[in-house]
Amino acid sequence: MSVIQELATGLAGALTPWNMLMCLAGVFAGQLVGALPGIGPSAAIALLLPLTFGADPTSAIILFAGIYYGAQYGGTLTSVLISVPGEPSSVMTSIDGYQMALQGKAGVALGIAAIGSFIAGTLSTIGLMLLAPPLARMALAFGPPEYFSLVVLGLTALAAVGGSVLKGLAAGVFGLLLSTIGIDQQTGVARFAFDRVWLLDGVGFIVLSVALFGVAEVLSSAGMATQRPITKIANLLPSRAEWKQSRMPILRGSLIGFVVGVLPATGATIASFVAYITEKKLAKDPSRFGKGAIEGVAGPESSNNAAAAGAMVPMLALGVPGSGTTAIILGALIMFGIRPGPELFDKNAQLVWTVIASMYIGNVFLLVMNLPLAGLFAQLLRVPYSWLYPPILALCVAGVYSQANSIEDVWMLVGFGALGWAMMRYEWPAAPMILGLVLGSIFENSMRQSMTLSHGSLGIFVTRPISAVLLACALIAVLAPAVARWWRARAHI
Repeated sequence: MSVIQELATGLAGALTPWNMLMCLAGVFAGQLVGALPGIGPSAAIALLLPLTFGADPTSAIILFAGIYYGAQYGGTLTSVLISVPGEPSSVMTSIDGYQMALQGKAGVALGIAAIGSFIAGTLSTIGLMLLAPPLARMALAFGPPEYFSLVVLGLTALAAVGGSVLKGLAAGVFGLLLSTIGIDQQTGVARFAFDRVWLLDGVGFIVLSVALFGVAEVLSSAGMATQRPITKIANLLPSRAEWKQSRMPILRGSLIGFVVGVLPATGATIASFVAYITEKKLAKDPSRFGKGAIEGVAGPESSNNAAAAGAMVPMLALGVPGSGTTAIILGALIMFGIRPGPELFDKNAQLVWTVIASMYIGNVFLLVMNLPLAGLFAQLLRVPYSWLYPPILALCVAGVYSQANSIEDVWMLVGFGALGWAMMRYEWPAAPMILGLVLGSIFENSMRQSMTLSHGSLGIFVTRPISAVLLACALIAVLAPAVARWWRARAHI
């Protein structure tokens, strides 16, 4: 059958009352877990797995998929309103989204995030439907050297986004160092744990991100004598000028998110970082970024939603999870006796196409829910900021503690929160540190595997074409700001 016929068959299955209810429940639950720091889609799906024993596999996968891409929307809410990313993929959104909120544009930030996410989710679902086989083959071209170079490019490019490349690189390297704390997954040896059992699991992403973006923001704002401005929420939809600024970032973010999402072990977090960097590099006035640029919301929000559909490509076509959450969904499929891979589209075509069709429906549900609810959530900013200090800190502590029920994580939250305040005070970027922690394991494992393949020769990183191109781009990202400053100085002579 043709793709259109397959999709029509899938829509017939997805539009049944029970499957639509599962889709609605999934995206609503995803919205909630995405908005709560410490409770992500992976944890939510894992908790629901026991409840789906004996259930219809198609309905269960529709529910899990809805939680996955619904969580990308949910993480936007706290990122924009209180500068606490609910999800790793929302870190970049908090940079400009929160600044927009402080300028009275919380409604616009949430509105453009919802619209961009809807467009990106729809376009990426079309990509999943049409381009899964060739894109899956493209992902197979990435080996350990290419992943190592991709991480290097991500860190160097993000470092170049800030005011000081050296500060950005130092923060990224510190994040990589933090990722080495705990049990070495290859040798089983404890590293930098200092005989403390609670350090064996390492420093969690939630601990670091909530500390640097939540606690640090509260500490920094508490020291200010002025009151935070009350946000105007009259207009939830962007103006014509704002839409003109956002439409291309949305399209670029959709493409970046889908392509990056297809690559196994990358996912929505890297996609949002790349989209943000791309928009700043293409902007006529890059200095607007970090101060409330709407493109800094539209691009990352589109990319992280597109990446959710992109991550489904290698999972369904190859049986290779493209992210941590799709790994859980992969386990659910195996639990139901269904083996993902090239034969899935033949042996279980009804399930695959019903799930794909449900993603179109789920994106409509999310758009309908988010545009009216954006104003309701933005009302929080009408409360004087001094009243919000306790609940924000309570949200940070509860989210971190709920992750592992560990009081030591709370103490780390306090310590990294103080570090985050100092970084804000002296204008050190926090995002490269977060990315270093998130990508540390990929960086280390890819390096080790590459050295094994090359028998200890570093030449493998420059003799393989894709890896060499990525490293060249990383070098350009580091040198470009210095060259640009030199050129501007020379022009003024």
